[in-house]
Amino acid sequence: MADASASGPPPGPPPGPPPGPRTDSRGIVDAAGLFAHVHFRRVAPGAAVLRPYVEQYWLIDWDLAEPYASHIVPHPSVNVVFQRFAAQEPFAEVAGIGLDLFTQKLEGRGRGRVCGVKFRPGGFRPFAPSAPVSAWTGRRLVPLEEVFEQVPAGALDAVLTPADEQARVAALDAFLLSLGPTPDPQADLAMALAERIRTDRGIRRVSAFARAEDMSVRALQRLFSAYVGVGPKWLILRHRIHEALEHAEADEKVDWADVAATLGYADQAHLIRDFTATVGVPPTAYAPPPR
Repeated sequence: MADASASGPPPGPPPGPPPGPRTDSRGIVDAAGLFAHVHFRRVAPGAAVLRPYVEQYWLIDWDLAEPYASHIVPHPSVNVVFQRFAAQEPFAEVAGIGLDLFTQKLEGRGRGRVCGVKFRPGGFRPFAPSAPVSAWTGRRLVPLEEVFEQVPAGALDAVLTPADEQARVAALDAFLLSLGPTPDPQADLAMALAERIRTDRGIRRVSAFARAEDMSVRALQRLFSAYVGVGPKWLILRHRIHEALEHAEADEKVDWADVAATLGYADQAHLIRDFTATVGVPPTAYAPPPR
């Protein structure tokens, strides 16, 4: 089998334009509740050169009389987030892939704003090539200066200050373009493989996936650690949990044994174990938080 480090260029991303911003609510716990409390939208980068690497910009504004807590089962993506909360100085962070349920308290009247960059799995490394993406996994509040070689002056104000949404998108474009991206065929390969895992429910075992891609398991794991930040097995499991959460959110009785079989679990008990470890309660006891 060929190793990812073998000579010759690895295959790049699938032909055609990269997928645009997500339109589903996968990973958001009680999505209806979140959308009722905040103004949330997802937009594509304005600069076409960024779109192969960036899945979307996500913009949130709020004006809340009472605090609200949002809950997310994180995607396998690194995010760069510019944030402004009431009674705090604005700040920016790099947030590596979250391994656990993420909770964020939102509060304040008229000043809450977040502008985030969600990178495609495998798409972050070309902007920060000095360290493997796994160096940031499970970490939040990482200062931009710790990750990027040079952070443009005034980026925080440029992103958070404009009332006009397109001006914020342009500022995010300018920020990312100042960092790169540095062309990297291995990043192209990692993005293509991660996308296949996301879209092909038939991919259930890392060994079979590596064999189908003419790679060794170890080479696949090394590639994902360096460019995605988590292993391929973690990706497979996280996409399963996202689908299971969608079923749990549905207003209908769910046959969890059937869902487990559909998602490729050996039995219902394995699905319940993974769901409980990620969300905090078993799917049979799950209910969206009260609004």
